Amino acid sequence: MADTPTGPLALGDAAARQLANTTKTVPQLATISPRWLVHLMQWVPVEAGVYRVNKVRNPEDVKIACAKRDEAELPQTFVDYEDKPREYLLNAVTTILDVHTRVSDLYNSPHDQIKEQLRLTIEAIKEHQESELINNPDYGLIANVVDSQRITPLSGAPTPDDLDELISRVWKEPAFFLTHPLAIAAFGRECTRRGVPPPTVSLFGSQFLTWRGLPLIPSDKVPLSDGKTKVLLLRVGDKRQGVVGLFQPGLPGEQSPGLSVRFMGINRSAIASYLISLYCSLAVLVDDAVGLLDDVEIGKFHEYADVYK
Repeated sequence: MADTPTGPLALGDAAARQLANTTKTVPQLATISPRWLVHLMQWVPVEAGVYRVNKVRNPEDVKIACAKRDEAELPQTFVDYEDKPREYLLNAVTTILDVHTRVSDLYNSPHDQIKEQLRLTIEAIKEHQESELINNPDYGLIANVVDSQRITPLSGAPTPDDLDELISRVWKEPAFFLTHPLAIAAFGRECTRRGVPPPTVSLFGSQFLTWRGLPLIPSDKVPLSDGKTKVLLLRVGDKRQGVVGLFQPGLPGEQSPGLSVRFMGINRSAIASYLISLYCSLAVLVDDAVGLLDDVEIGKFHEYADVYK
């Protein structure tokens, strides 16, 4: 009850809540991110979990001539292929979810316990998928940037000049930059300092900074260490000879492309188990489909006096 100087007169909040039917949210998982990289990738179905990238060997050896009016001999040529093309294998991001049947029987209102457990586990797996697409030592983006496509900033912090240089490496229809959110903030500061604030574009209902018309896509999966990170520039799609994501279609228990959820049964301890698997990989079709700006400093700030000089 609520007290007054002369004693309790009315029912108080603490007592009333014991009988109240409170509104409860579903569980909130703080590590969930938008995963824009997954949305911006073109995804290609593969057979038997293998994707072979056939490449032309020595493309500069293909001989072409502009025919003259005389009867000069025409060049003879053919297009040769690499003997051992690279094959990308699908990797599985997987786990087994256990739920006690007593929990799902007794505590299933207002939110379905099994449904929420599956949803949260799938979200965690998808977060790990994006990390693998960027950082996997075999097929990840960073590991597959060739040396000729790697550059470093001119002054440490990411500047318009650095991004222009990156565009010159991936100049055939580049799609978007990918970097840590703190690198985008650092780039914005450098643009403001130069008096060239970058424009924005709307994608997926959100606003993104752009440079030369290319959006800067944030991902906290891009590694950040000792105040330094990386900026990637990608060309995407098989028709553009870019970067493509790979998935296995037609899985048993398929929930979405490459994602499978299968009920494994209930053991003698009344534990229900679900196998959750996400099969994916990534392929860089030609070397200049991706470029990397390495050792990007994100901690450089400028005093207002310097900005407006």
